[in-house]
Amino acid sequence: MQIASYLGSYGNAANTVVFPLTVIALAVAVMIGDGCCAFVSLSLGRKKPEEAHRSIGNAVVLSVASGIALCAVYLIFSDPILYFFGGAVNEETFRYSKEYFFYLSLGIPFYVFGQAMNPIIRSDGSPRFAMFSTLAGAAANIIFDPLFIFAFHWGMMGAAVATVIG
Repeated sequence: MQIASYLGSYGNAANTVVFPLTVIALAVAVMIGDGCCAFVSLSLGRKKPEEAHRSIGNAVVLSVASGIALCAVYLIFSDPILYFFGGAVNEETFRYSKEYFFYLSLGIPFYVFGQAMNPIIRSDGSPRFAMFSTLAGAAANIIFDPLFIFAFHWGMMGAAVATVIG
C-alpha cells in the first residue's frame, strides 16, 4: 500500500534533518518556562504574588520575542542551516527539508510560546490543565498529520502545519 509514495524515505529524511531545529526551539522555551516556573513558585511561597505575576509577564514577552527572533534566523539562514544538519545529502531530501523547515519555522513563535507557558501554568496551580493541553496538542498532531498529508495531499507542508497546530 503506497498511500504517500510521493514522500517516502525522503520525507522521513527531511523530518529527521529538521527535528534537531525544533529541539533548539524547545530548549529556548524550556529555559524560559522552567526558569519562570521556579521563580513563580518561590515568589508564591514567599507570599509575593506581584513578583510572580511580573515574572509571568516577562516570560510571555521573552518567549514571544525569542520565538520571533528564532523564526527570523531560521528563515534567513535556512539553506546553510539545512546543509549543516545534513539536508543536502540529495536533491529530494533537500527539497523536502526546505519545504518542511519553512512552514515549521513560521510556527516557531507559537511553539516557543506554548512550550514556555506550560510549566508556568503548572506552577500557578493548574497541573491538570497543563497536562491536558499537552495531550490535546499530541492528539491534534496525530489526527492532523494523516489528514493533511494523505487526504489533502499537502505533503511536507501538511506535516509541518499539523505539527504547528499540535
